[in-house]
Amino acid sequence: MKVSLNRVNQDYLFEVHNDNGHKVLLDNKSKKEGKVEGVGPMELLLMGLAGCSSIDIIAILNKQKINPTDLKMDVEGYRLPDQVPSLFYKIQVDIKLEGDIAAEKAKRAVSLSFDKYCSVAKTLSFSTPIKYSIFLNGKKL
Repeated sequence: MKVSLNRVNQDYLFEVHNDNGHKVLLDNKSKKEGKVEGVGPMELLLMGLAGCSSIDIIAILNKQKINPTDLKMDVEGYRLPDQVPSLFYKIQVDIKLEGDIAAEKAKRAVSLSFDKYCSVAKTLSFSTPIKYSIFLNGKKL
């Protein structure tokens, strides 16, 4: 796995791309002047967590012939204020599943993702506790 970064302008805007040509714009969210034109690196970590675990959850449910009609996630990272580096000290994930899914199967798929399969979650968990809540068809499990 490899990614490459190129500086786009004379400010803090960068383009990162993978070997398949997919790209992400990165920017400094705390800059004092100019428009922020990309995501911040710490946001990208949270996006990676959401993406990785979502892929796992869908794959686990699909193996059981269950295909959710929708999956949404809200991921919030809490950072240490006024410290450099400003690390995450906790991450909260709200998983929102829709469809004909038994509650126990939803819980198991999410648990397997965060506790066993999601490489991003397992990597982040060395330094940051990750807590999650599951909502199935609008009801918290």
